[in-house]
Amino acid sequence: MQVITLQFNNFAVNTYIVYDPHTHICAIIDPGMMNSREEQAFAKVIQDNNLKPEHLINTHMHIDHVMGNAFTSGKYDLRLKAHKDDEILGSRVKAQAQMFGLPISPKEISIDTYIDAGDIIKIGEGELKVLHVPGHSPGSIALYDAIDGFVITGDALFAGSIGRTDLPGGSGPQLIKAIRTNLLTLPPATVVYPGHGPATTIAAEMSDNPFIM
Repeated sequence: MQVITLQFNNFAVNTYIVYDPHTHICAIIDPGMMNSREEQAFAKVIQDNNLKPEHLINTHMHIDHVMGNAFTSGKYDLRLKAHKDDEILGSRVKAQAQMFGLPISPKEISIDTYIDAGDIIKIGEGELKVLHVPGHSPGSIALYDAIDGFVITGDALFAGSIGRTDLPGGSGPQLIKAIRTNLLTLPPATVVYPGHGPATTIAAEMSDNPFIM
């Protein structure tokens, strides 16, 4: 499968489109579009690449990663897949927006389909395996493509850093354990696509990331 990376909103969230180049079926992961300009830019990428959205997935439900959920769901008739332990965050998106001083008033977000560790999400001829990596939020997940050698980690693991753990439901020890158990055990050449910032690899983070060494 192939990955398109787009960056949206005041938090510079990485929104990912993972697609099967044979069928053009795709999954939309963490849509962060904050306004109509960003929504139009996103829709143009879908259209220009002749993609067929079949999945809407949140790696976790902090406000910066869900701003584009309503647009994506409405335009492409998609139902949200996320981990049940983040459902409380979806019910508090308006409070999250107020906490960060954002000029938006989003509606409560409900999860339509719960996904958990070991679940497989089919994308045309490809697939993503769900990994549970709590600590940044209780329901944080990563999405792993073993065939093509990449993992989308949300805000669990970054290039040279890890996700913050001072927000409600966060836990530093839990996050470190989850990273070491569920991410660092992936093949070293695995490309890491994080929720913010540049891509990296499992090997690079095992060697140089000061938070998990």
